[in-house]
Amino acid sequence: MQALVFLVLLGAACKRLTKYIFSSFVLTFFSISCNTSHAVSVAAADDKVVGGYECPRHSVPYQVSLNAGYHFCGGSLISSQWVVSAAHCYKSRVQVRLGEHNIAVNEGTEQWIDAAKLIKHPQYHSYNLDNDIMLIKLLSQPAALNSFVQTVALPTRCPVADENCMVSGWGNMSASGSNFPDSLQCLRQPIIDDRICKNAYPHLFTDNMLCSGFMHGGASSCQGDSGGPLVCNGQLQGVVSWGYDCAMQGYPSVYARVCRYNSWISSVMSSN
Repeated sequence: MQALVFLVLLGAACKRLTKYIFSSFVLTFFSISCNTSHAVSVAAADDKVVGGYECPRHSVPYQVSLNAGYHFCGGSLISSQWVVSAAHCYKSRVQVRLGEHNIAVNEGTEQWIDAAKLIKHPQYHSYNLDNDIMLIKLLSQPAALNSFVQTVALPTRCPVADENCMVSGWGNMSASGSNFPDSLQCLRQPIIDDRICKNAYPHLFTDNMLCSGFMHGGASSCQGDSGGPLVCNGQLQGVVSWGYDCAMQGYPSVYARVCRYNSWISSVMSSN
């Protein structure tokens, strides 16, 4: 289990904050008040989407589950040999599970392939999750593409505010508790204007990030959805990265902005 520690100081503001990332690792929270800070470590369970719905079976054929004896992150199949996920999902040994809907049972549609290489972005910064993107090469044989396993297109442009998108994953469905269904969850949500996102996350939001969701709260990606896809008009525009709590009013989910990484992705794939 890896401890993920984030200490967030926003100027001289006396504000109590909790920051987390969407994963099944151990989360270490720093609660910050005017004069004191303390850390509380808790084990994060697996994952789902808050306020969403069960995806129609195999309607998200590019969605993958990263498994290390348990599901811990999501990802997106972008070619028969390559998966995009979040850099903070890195583990030394990973099995990529494709063709999944209910991860608790064998449905006969699955392909389980070990990872040969996990390549984090060279400018990934764990302290603020900037450049939170990673490529995974499948070992030995490529995925067999069929009606249950398909690729998703990389973006040909960057997303625009209010563009309709879909996030999916096997993440926590409860904003205040634990509710972990086994079936893949989906949520349709818009891109949020960068200016609004920068106001929500001053000193944290970078040009390599985008926000998507609802400023009024009530629905969002959550713990365990990390690394999973945000797809807009058939293109992979985001990778689930981080946020404050789940579905909290005023704090939308933050994603790696995939359109900024097309050249890096192409270079890594061609050289490996």
